[in-house]
Amino acid sequence: MKSHPSGPARNPIGSHVPVAGGLHSVGLSYARDLGAETVQVFVANPRGWATPAGNPLQDEAFRAACAEASVPAYVHAPYLINFGSHTPATVERSVESLRHSLRRGREIGALGVVVHTGSATGGRERAVALAQVREHMLPLLDELTHDDDPYLLLEPTAGQGASLCSLVEDLGPYFERLDAHPRLGVCLDTCHVFAAGHDLAAPGGAHRTLDELAATVGTGRLRLIHANDSKDVVGAHKDRHANIGAGHVGEDPFRDLMTHPETAGVPLVIETPGGKEGHAADVERLKKLRDG
Repeated sequence: MKSHPSGPARNPIGSHVPVAGGLHSVGLSYARDLGAETVQVFVANPRGWATPAGNPLQDEAFRAACAEASVPAYVHAPYLINFGSHTPATVERSVESLRHSLRRGREIGALGVVVHTGSATGGRERAVALAQVREHMLPLLDELTHDDDPYLLLEPTAGQGASLCSLVEDLGPYFERLDAHPRLGVCLDTCHVFAAGHDLAAPGGAHRTLDELAATVGTGRLRLIHANDSKDVVGAHKDRHANIGAGHVGEDPFRDLMTHPETAGVPLVIETPGGKEGHAADVERLKKLRDG
């Protein structure tokens, strides 16, 4: 974890960090070892439905340390959440799980909670699934009435199965169903959008994608970038992350992303392979691309 004596960087760069054993004692220790300027954490098992209470001492220490070092923090909600599911129990658990992540986000001072946009399961029509998204997600957004509540950040997926949102243009109908709520934002995963068909590696591809995002949901909605290279080619619809510069996206698009008006002040968080060593190398690589 690293503060900026001369003021924050245009794009703080950091990593998703492990927190088992302590949000502050483990998570921020890991972040410091990476030289991270921003962090993302889980506040529950990402592959389960449990909604554990936090440790107030760890919460307060985490919140204070991030505030002192001007390190923006984010929560990633569990992967099982799907508001488009045809199974009522899944939808009900999704509501409980996302409400928990949003509440815990406020308790630890997170700026945003990232949630995958889900899919229309059971062969149901997209419109039916999106109506369900409105019915169950909009009330959660309306509960965000505190000044320190996090934003809900929609993360499009790589386009597997009956994905509700993978291409940037898919965010349009999703935002419409949620009344373009003021607490709604976007987390753009570079591996996902590349896998969905946006060729970030083509000349000008990164800027074109960001132009399309702004045209679809309006300016200022992009609040976080998951900076991940892709092990697969553009349009493969496979969510397989690679280290920065080691996949089919390559280094240049990440440099380009950090020069577009829509990314001013937007943090980049890596979710790449290789453990702490791989993470440290990717954070350093992105800083070099940013700082020229």
